[in-house]
Order: sequence, then structure tokens, then C-alpha cells
Amino acid sequence: MQVPKVGVAVFVVRGESVLVGRRRSSIGHATFALPGGHLEFGESWEECAAREVLEETGMSIHNIEFATVTNNVMVKEELRPSHYVIIFMRAELSDLSQHPQTLEPDKCDGWEWVEWGSLPTPMFKPLQALVDTGFSPFKIQS
Repeated sequence: MQVPKVGVAVFVVRGESVLVGRRRSSIGHATFALPGGHLEFGESWEECAAREVLEETGMSIHNIEFATVTNNVMVKEELRPSHYVIIFMRAELSDLSQHPQTLEPDKCDGWEWVEWGSLPTPMFKPLQALVDTGFSPFKIQS
């Protein structure tokens, strides 16, 4: 029996830009996405966000906060249909002099800062669906 999985994606913000990378994965291959990954057993959303950003980019983040959550049923994925609940978090760099490194080249082609209004395409379906709602990581309601 298939069950939904929980993913955490992180809007790492710098000025009016966010960090995105091109995925190398059986789900959403060659689409642009935020850093993130699977929530591990016993882990808080904030811990997962910090861990995934550090593992994927080598950068430390702080001021981590909940942004939104989406329910994503991706049955048309050719290689692996999936269902993910994605918790989107927002965070800032702990040190503005940090630069993203591609620490998991088997999962991402590289990282780049892009202005929110100029996100590259094609986007990973959950991110695209969120963008299509008019969501902005720069207008988080507490």
C-alpha cells in the first residue's frame, strides 16, 4: 500500500532572491526546485530545513519559520508516481558571506540565486503549483 511522504522545502531568502537548483531525480527530473528533502523520524520541521540546506549547499541558516504546506499528488510522474505533503519553510543565511556549494551532484546540477519574480522554468510541480496561487515567501504571516 502506498502512503504519502512528508517533504520539507526551504525558501532560503537573500534580499528579494531565493535559492533554487535543477533537480536530478526520478521525481521532477531537470526541474528547478528549492533545497529540501524528507522529514526524518523525530525531527522538527526547523531541524529538517537546517539539515537539508547544510547537506545540499554547505550553508547554515537561521530565522527558520513555517511558510505554508501543500498536498501534492503526482500520478503522472513517468518513473515513479508519488504523493507528498510538502512543508515549505522560510529561512535566512546565518552568514551573508556564504556561497552555495553543490554537495550532492547526483541530486542537483547546481544552485543559483534568482529573484522571486524571475524563477526559472520548468519548475518542480509542487513549487509551480504554489507559485500559481500567488504565494510569496516575502509575505509570510506570523
